[in-house]
Amino acid sequence: MSESQFIVRLATDKDIIYANQICAEMESSAKARGTGIAKRSPEYVSQKMQESKAVIALHKDGRWAGFCYIETWEDGKYVANSGLIVSPEFRKEGLAKQIKFKIFELSRTKYPAAKIFGLTTGLAVMKINSELGYEPVTYSELTDDDQFWAGCKSCVNFDILMSKDRKNCLCTAMLYDPIEKEKDKEKEKEKGKNGQHVETIKNQTTHEH
Repeated sequence: MSESQFIVRLATDKDIIYANQICAEMESSAKARGTGIAKRSPEYVSQKMQESKAVIALHKDGRWAGFCYIETWEDGKYVANSGLIVSPEFRKEGLAKQIKFKIFELSRTKYPAAKIFGLTTGLAVMKINSELGYEPVTYSELTDDDQFWAGCKSCVNFDILMSKDRKNCLCTAMLYDPIEKEKDKEKEKEKGKNGQHVETIKNQTTHEH
């Protein structure tokens, strides 16, 4: 099945009809993996759609295919792209990557100064995050907001998290820091300028000889 068979777009209040299906799939997927993502109600998912803080994927025939939403912490200082889920019948089609790229783009547009972070045990998600510019970090780099960590309560590994004072668990923490990325860009520019300067001197020296 080619990627062109899916429409990945901003979710709207018209997509609320899929909320129950999305939540049911989130729950069954978490059970199958043996790890948990924060349990969400259809009302919560619907709210994200109404606030333009979610991305939905649909097959061209109208079937629901995937979903992801934005959560913000500490007044928008931190952003998480949460609840990434793909319908079982459409997995291994590259759809998760399309959704992740779309929700990342939405997050950068709505919260350009925010640090975007995620916690995951999935290798596929880690690879996608790396492509987007996320880097592995310690839990201390993430938000201190108690409400965020309370969302881990429905995970089977919550006791491990709490026994380690929220400093470590089975999930890998990954972070996209726009300020650091800007600094890296500036460094690359400087490197390029210095390289051009050295090349110019070399050319001038060659010409003089």
